[in-house]
Amino acid sequence: MLGVVSEPIDEHFTRTVQALSPYGGNDNDNCDEVRLLDLFDSQLGSRHIDLVARELGGQGKGFYSIGSSGHEGNAAVAAALRPTDPALLHYRSGAFHIERARQVTGVDPLLDMLLGITAAADEPISGGRHKVFGNVALSVIPMTSTIASHLPRAVGLALGVQRAAKIGLPSPWPDDAVVVCTFGDASANHSTALGALNAARHCAFQRLPLPVLFVCEDNGIGISVRTPPGWVAEAHAGAGLKYFSADATDLTSVVPVADEAVSWVRAKRAPAFLHLRTVRLMGHAGSDVESAYRSQAEITADYPLDPLVRTAELLVSTGLLTPSEVLERYEAKRAEVRALARDAVARPKLAGAKQIMAPLATSPVDAPFVPVSGTLAQGINQALGWILASDPGALVFGEDVGRKGGVYGVTRGLHKKYGPARVFDTVLDEQSILGTALGTALAGFLPIPEIQYLAYVHNALDQIRGEAATMRFFSNDQYRNPMIVRLAGLGYQKGFGGHFHNDNSIAALRDIPGVLIAVPARADDAAAMLYTCASAARTNGQVSVFLEPIALYHTRDLHEPGDNGWLASSSESAPIGRARIYGSGADLTIVTFANGVPMCLRVARRLASRGVDARVLDLRWIAPLPVADLLAHANETGRVLVADETRRTGGVSEGVFAALLDGGYRGALRRVTSEDCFIPLGPAAHQVLLDEDSIFKAALDTVTG
Repeated sequence: MLGVVSEPIDEHFTRTVQALSPYGGNDNDNCDEVRLLDLFDSQLGSRHIDLVARELGGQGKGFYSIGSSGHEGNAAVAAALRPTDPALLHYRSGAFHIERARQVTGVDPLLDMLLGITAAADEPISGGRHKVFGNVALSVIPMTSTIASHLPRAVGLALGVQRAAKIGLPSPWPDDAVVVCTFGDASANHSTALGALNAARHCAFQRLPLPVLFVCEDNGIGISVRTPPGWVAEAHAGAGLKYFSADATDLTSVVPVADEAVSWVRAKRAPAFLHLRTVRLMGHAGSDVESAYRSQAEITADYPLDPLVRTAELLVSTGLLTPSEVLERYEAKRAEVRALARDAVARPKLAGAKQIMAPLATSPVDAPFVPVSGTLAQGINQALGWILASDPGALVFGEDVGRKGGVYGVTRGLHKKYGPARVFDTVLDEQSILGTALGTALAGFLPIPEIQYLAYVHNALDQIRGEAATMRFFSNDQYRNPMIVRLAGLGYQKGFGGHFHNDNSIAALRDIPGVLIAVPARADDAAAMLYTCASAARTNGQVSVFLEPIALYHTRDLHEPGDNGWLASSSESAPIGRARIYGSGADLTIVTFANGVPMCLRVARRLASRGVDARVLDLRWIAPLPVADLLAHANETGRVLVADETRRTGGVSEGVFAALLDGGYRGALRRVTSEDCFIPLGPAAHQVLLDEDSIFKAALDTVTG
């Protein structure tokens, strides 16, 4: 199965070591002998994993060949840390992962990594779903990021470690833990990284404890795009974080600096930036043709900087090993890795969609209902207060949610009652807000972040799509980040609008696997649904998006001024994926949600005056849709009108139609929606948004047609 395939860097190592002179009497004061040999062993394991991964990829038996070659000096960072220090790792962290495993018994990192490369179903972290560095026993949290989108989570986790210690909340991590986060020089330019680093500096400036070590492994190139020499140091040395720098190709340089950086963060409980100069060998990945953008002279010029070569030179020059002993270890590790690879290739793969999707399952939960009163905003406020009171790990945070109590007063009074450790303002950066949620969730909290407007979440959508939603999937449900993301949004807001404050598009959220989307229309439903989301978070590790219609926040009346018909009126739970039904009309089922609910109830009254008896079904849950309720009420009337305030293209009505048709519904079916348009300012908004007259006309057409 595995032939003898040699890479130029492999051949260079052998030739160079063979040519080394025997022990020359050099002393090494920066690394003890046992530690040096252990680090070399981790470097060897990482290199041979890379070599066999490229070979397996060429045979179609391996599925991930982004290697760590040239970055093996990161093993020194692992050696400086403890196995209880949570690690969020870059994809070139093979040697780190292997060295971390040295500190814990019962883990075979080489086999684990090969099981990931071959997508074996018994791979211990993701179960064959992706090649990730992750292991619960090693406190390595699986990340699939290639663009530094895990950095905001690292900041949030460091904040969570400190805050859990402060308030006495049980946490998976020790009180003195250091969070380590590794990334590349190209990723350091990404807005996600810059936002996370800014958030860390913001905390440091205020002297808020934040024990996170950012490790930038700078190899000078991102796929084919070169990083200007000196750029990382220019951008980050002296930029508000304690800065450390080392040559990671040389263990005598990186070992003491890594020790110093980790000790500084652990003692100071403050963020630091460790800049490691590395080299990239064998291209970006197995499929990368490096010669397309680098000359052969450039490629071979990096060979002398190979960390394995430099460690071998150190071992020989200090008399720890002879050249032949170095080569014996090198070939013994090759044989070990190749034997494990043959085992990994033969392991069973995931079989069937059900097995693959198992970590994404949304299970029913029991949620208590505590009655609330008043408007939608008041109901949400009271429900948040109950969650904060009943769950000591609940946190409420975002822009303006603290002393101000939110732009619309929804969180008013919570900061004063529950204190700044649990209800607090954040930097004005949606990526940092969601990253804070992602990290604190891993520290044992139930974060309830607020994104001030629906449109703003698009600035940070990957924190939900790529980070929050994937955690259970890529850890096979071993790691969870329970959270409830509150979004204020949708249309019809008066006096303050435009497309950023009246956004009615949720298409980008609806197709994220495993994420609940709750859209309450009134206070009692909002409270019941918040309790359900909180219970699902704690029970299942669920990620929920809680979309709050701004225009209904302070609505009191339904039909006439002063009728108080839209205040809280019931005391019922709201199970996941269950609709709320108004009336039992036999002529027509009007399906709607959010702002559409009071509009459709008013339309139903108008229809009654025309002899049409309609019921109104409030979806409440957009994901998962209440399919059983939809089908039951649709089939009872045989006529369905979907009144959808989102856009015609990509709107909720598309999913409702598909659910009805897939479920076998064959009755009359129509929809009326908002236009495929951004929402303009002022009265013009009403020209593109769903309105009651349009619903009324479509309802009559559905019944008479």
